[in-house]
Amino acid sequence: MAIIKQQDFIDSIADALQYISYYHPLDFVQALEKAYHKEESQAAKDAIAQILINSRMSATGKRPICQDTGIVTCFVKVGMAVQWDSTDMTVQQMVDEGTRRAYMNPDNPLRASIVADPAGSRKNTKDNTPSVVHIDLVEGNEVEVMIAAKGGGSENKTKMAMLNPSDSIADWVVETLPKMGAGWCPPGMIGIGVGGTAEKAGVLAKESLMDPVDIQELIERGPENAEDELRLEIYERVNKLGIGAQGLGGLTTVVDVKINSAPTHAASKPVVMIPNCAATRHVHFHLDGSGPADLTPPKLEDWPEITWEVGDSVRRVNVNELKKADVAEWKTGETILLSGKILTGRDAAHKRIQEMMANGEDLPVDFTDKFIYYVGPVDAIGDEAVGPAGPTTATRMDKFTDLMLSQTGLIGSIGKAERGPATCESIKNNKSVYLMAVGGAAYLVSKAIKHAKVVAFEDLGMEAIYEFDVEDMPVTVAVDSTGESAHVTGPAIWQAKIEELDEKMAAE
Repeated sequence: MAIIKQQDFIDSIADALQYISYYHPLDFVQALEKAYHKEESQAAKDAIAQILINSRMSATGKRPICQDTGIVTCFVKVGMAVQWDSTDMTVQQMVDEGTRRAYMNPDNPLRASIVADPAGSRKNTKDNTPSVVHIDLVEGNEVEVMIAAKGGGSENKTKMAMLNPSDSIADWVVETLPKMGAGWCPPGMIGIGVGGTAEKAGVLAKESLMDPVDIQELIERGPENAEDELRLEIYERVNKLGIGAQGLGGLTTVVDVKINSAPTHAASKPVVMIPNCAATRHVHFHLDGSGPADLTPPKLEDWPEITWEVGDSVRRVNVNELKKADVAEWKTGETILLSGKILTGRDAAHKRIQEMMANGEDLPVDFTDKFIYYVGPVDAIGDEAVGPAGPTTATRMDKFTDLMLSQTGLIGSIGKAERGPATCESIKNNKSVYLMAVGGAAYLVSKAIKHAKVVAFEDLGMEAIYEFDVEDMPVTVAVDSTGESAHVTGPAIWQAKIEELDEKMAAE
């Protein structure tokens, strides 16, 4: 029998969540490095470079890889021979206490994103609790913990289907994944749960994402069973879609495919697919009664020495002097370095603006000839102007975009991933632009922000409207003033190029 101290468990949870906020799993870093060297699409290669540079910066500075520091998901396997030194807290309460301490750590505060009353007031709980905890009683005298911080952008792209027993899982994945858009910040991993019941398949998929990146080893040794064969088929077919890093078109969309399965009803084939983004964050540890988990930091020399240089064609602009006629010259795919003052705002702020305009109220800020950046930053520490401040998924603001462009004088927006067809048409009609910052490079982006202040809706916390003073903030023109979208043209071009490469290799 092992006696596990409650405090050791809580401390281990807190330490693990701090750890994964700034350390990528090294197997994921190594997989991204391979993708970087293999990539032939310049836009995708630049995006991967920024993700890798951001990863090293976060590891060095011990600041979050991504501003969305996630919802905590924790798998706890408690040995039947384990005894706790105290019984005044449940496992759920202990995980929540560790989460609370991690997210409110003054040396590296993490963004609290959890809201209670999700169908109603959606009020932030302020400490990122409660966590999602899965508890199993297993053989043995240890406690095994697998813990992850899952960003909303990737979690929101989860897909589920009740397939017929004879249906192809690979066909369903290849048909479904392009419809997910780029809001899950590829390149990343996809976890697939097969079997059981609907809710069991979801848990299987989520737990599969805790496994190490090992697809290249599988390719080298060859498949040993049906699941191995399915992993390889999906990996190959998904990467041939040409979606690429950040959805801009390229050779690598996924760096691994994980599958967990369970027996199911003879009439059923439940399948759930959950993507992990470029800010993949998880760690695995055991407690045996000898103390808290020992999480050994990786060595900085394990990160690749990759630099990202803007090309000669980069356009440097002072946003304080921009007019619509100026942005009309920008073309899809161009790299822009922004300097000057931009405003921020995301879901809650846009909803409030919409309500104020409907009621005939004056807005608290002037959006005329301004850019709005879809972001909810991490709190600053020390001499930082702002904490990690990467973009959030722009499609969530699509329903507000025509109002903002047509009635506020807004000149453009900045976010991550694609815009919907109606929004691209609105951008075209209003002679606006949509710029894309790299998701998964939040700490790197924050270094371009030299000053930040809240200018409206302070009660919304991280969803308040800020004014950022930026210097050489790197973005890509994702939708230009003609409505052309890089997330439409890029993958189409690269899917065709991949087909050409395959045909050439087959002919040789």
